[in-house]
Amino acid sequence: MTRNAVVVGGSVTGLATALALSRRGWRVRVLERSAPPPDGPPRKAALEWDRPLVPQSGHSQFLQSLGVHVLREHAAFVLDDALEEGGRLLDLTAVAPPAADDADRAGDEQLEALGMRRPVLELLLLRAVRALPGVTVGFGTAVRGLLTDADGGRATGVVTGDGARLTADVVVDATGRAAMSRSWLAAAGVPVEPDESSPSYLRAYTRFYRLLAPGGLPGPLNRGNAAGGVWDHYAAVVHPADGDVFAITLGAPTADPATTALRRPGAFTAACRLSPFVASWVDPAAAVPLTDVRAIAMPANALRGVISPRQRPVAGLFAVGDAAGLTDPLYGRGVSLALRHAFVLAGLLDDGDRPSAELSERAMRCAYALYRPWYEQSVHDDDSRERMWRARLAGEETLPLPPVIPGGPPLPLVAAAAATDRVVWRALVRGSMSLDRPADLFGRAELTARLQAAPRPAPTAGPRPPTRGELLAALASEGA
Repeated sequence: MTRNAVVVGGSVTGLATALALSRRGWRVRVLERSAPPPDGPPRKAALEWDRPLVPQSGHSQFLQSLGVHVLREHAAFVLDDALEEGGRLLDLTAVAPPAADDADRAGDEQLEALGMRRPVLELLLLRAVRALPGVTVGFGTAVRGLLTDADGGRATGVVTGDGARLTADVVVDATGRAAMSRSWLAAAGVPVEPDESSPSYLRAYTRFYRLLAPGGLPGPLNRGNAAGGVWDHYAAVVHPADGDVFAITLGAPTADPATTALRRPGAFTAACRLSPFVASWVDPAAAVPLTDVRAIAMPANALRGVISPRQRPVAGLFAVGDAAGLTDPLYGRGVSLALRHAFVLAGLLDDGDRPSAELSERAMRCAYALYRPWYEQSVHDDDSRERMWRARLAGEETLPLPPVIPGGPPLPLVAAAAATDRVVWRALVRGSMSLDRPADLFGRAELTARLQAAPRPAPTAGPRPPTRGELLAALASEGA
């Protein structure tokens, strides 16, 4: 029996879902409302691809260890294609403290990240999906509603913007931040639980560059997959991408209007030159800009009501990726969680013919279990950072120390211990790379004891970030 799915949304999440379903024998139609990407090699087409419906596409991103692990397990050929296209597989253990023995290295093999621009990865997924039998991808096709049975208990297809009625056994909402299944259900008379949400309090400014000397990097990656840091009033991070391309992102609080000057190239460059581990990357002898400075207000964290335990399930309707749960893009979790979700969902749908309401409810529970912890962690991290940044903006000398988890040890204590204790370091990195939930790691008594016993690194005379006054002075002098 042939099973048919309509996937609404043709970005990373929708393409990954189509790939996962196709490999289990489904016929899949992907409907994407935006125009098709330019033709040509992925790295070149990525530079020309205008993505007004995917604003985060033009900003700095990388694929976390979780996402790399999912690709290795389920679609290794996509990872191979990414490396052939110039993606950088970054070994996070390069900045780990020494290991005492082989047992101290257990789990290190998973600690890698992929440096690659999101549009390039997306184009590689698109190429892979288009080559699959039984999969079609239609661009320029909007979906305006859901087809259901008489009592609204089962999704039977979708209605497109031009009125076409496309039937399917399964409808997947991969519409990202728009999360269109909420409005589809409401229009069909199905009550929808409200979303949970919490602001990110963050604006980001990104610029892409090209290295002038291929091969080597202008400076060390002190974060393993990146260079830079998050300091007491702003953030500056370099992310190596595919080939000779890299991105620099500066983050500032939304409550700080003075930092809007970062939109201007001169001010952006001035801030980079003051930022530890970032300055060498904007040396004109090392790199040249590829783009203007791009600004984005980071979206609120959101846990969608359509996956709430209180939501009435509709058989055959599933939300994936940002349509199910959204975390602050600063942490880079979105694509990795979406990849994991796509293959988990495909596995669940392999269990029978037409999905029942019970199977849909099970899929909702799985989605909730996947996104809830990361939503809570993102809310906690954003709130902690915002309190620290707000205190600095107010001129307070003593800043609140952000705990690594609610009620847990302060992040500065964890970072200091991680500099000398590989077990603590691994826990910190596995949490930041979405392999393990920080609450499961830093709530353990064993790790708490190690935090207390770890020797503190000796103070160094290394570079320091600018004070807020120094940063604002540089923006004022260079931002005009």
